[in-house]
Amino acid sequence: MGLISEVLLLPLAPARGGAWAIRQVLQEAERIYYDPATVRAELARLEEQLEAGEITEEEFDRQEDELLDRLEIATRTSAGLGNGTAP
Repeated sequence: MGLISEVLLLPLAPARGGAWAIRQVLQEAERIYYDPATVRAELARLEEQLEAGEITEEEFDRQEDELLDRLEIATRTSAGLGNGTAP
């Protein structure tokens, strides 16, 4: 039955392959977006912008809150994966 279903679904192979590629790109983008090292680097860059007067205190606070939320999500996600980061 597996061979028959593969033959019948063969015309959809390009779409299935495209969907797989999109999922892989999305997973990599999320990995980078929630990577704690990336978030910490963005926090440091944000602080430099504040000190240089490039952004206001209000803008700093708003962006800092967003970055800290991302860092919290990353920490919870990595703890849930059981990769040894949870106590």
